[in-house]
Amino acid sequence: MAYSACFLHQSALASSTARSSPSSSSQRYVSISKLVCKAQQTHEEDNSTVSRRLALTLLVGAAAVGSKVSPADAAYGEAANVFGKPKKNTDFTAYSGDGFQVQVPAKWNPSREVEYPGQVLRYEDNFDATSNLNVMVTPTDKKSITDYGSPEEFLSQVNYLLGKQAYFGETASEGGFDNNAVATANILETNIQDVGGKPYYYLSVLTRTADGDEGGRHQLITATVNGGKLYICKAQAGDKRWFKGANKFVEKAATSFSVA
Repeated sequence: MAYSACFLHQSALASSTARSSPSSSSQRYVSISKLVCKAQQTHEEDNSTVSRRLALTLLVGAAAVGSKVSPADAAYGEAANVFGKPKKNTDFTAYSGDGFQVQVPAKWNPSREVEYPGQVLRYEDNFDATSNLNVMVTPTDKKSITDYGSPEEFLSQVNYLLGKQAYFGETASEGGFDNNAVATANILETNIQDVGGKPYYYLSVLTRTADGDEGGRHQLITATVNGGKLYICKAQAGDKRWFKGANKFVEKAATSFSVA
């Protein structure tokens, strides 16, 4: 009896829908809900296993009809990367050299220019060669970078990294420059860290010239000793570009440098 009654109600629902003008989806959901309740009520009265199964089937069907997946939500979910897809960092490229590795800005190109002794690697910004990365490897009798003294003392022994003054005429003391000096270097920060059981020196230096080119240059230097060799990584950018976003590329390159 319960099985027939349910199908009679379903038929009536379809006929009613066909005769009337198109109605909203909410009205159809209400009719299905009434049908489910009717089936449940019949189950309680008849204690019929068939009625219970039919009521459960109709209830799941009503839920499926009432639940609509929004395409916009699904598209938003994909764009928001909520499904666990790893996001690849395309700003840097890993470079492995002879005994060292470093992260190179992806938009920088390799350069054949040799500027420093022992230089084994050089990359430059595509749009501005002032922003560049250099790696130098030279023999040393030191066992550790700390054998060079403090970071400041070490820098004084490799000051060729900062460039040399080319003009030696007489000049007045102005603009922060001493008499007869057209270039200056200021150490902004030094740091010593242990990486893989080896001490590393990190130095941040701002160099300026009297011509005001780029407003100065930020130079980040990372240095360590390994296997009888002195490894130096120097990354730099002009002061103007530094504050326009170049700093993140220079800082990442310098701090990522390590020896094997």
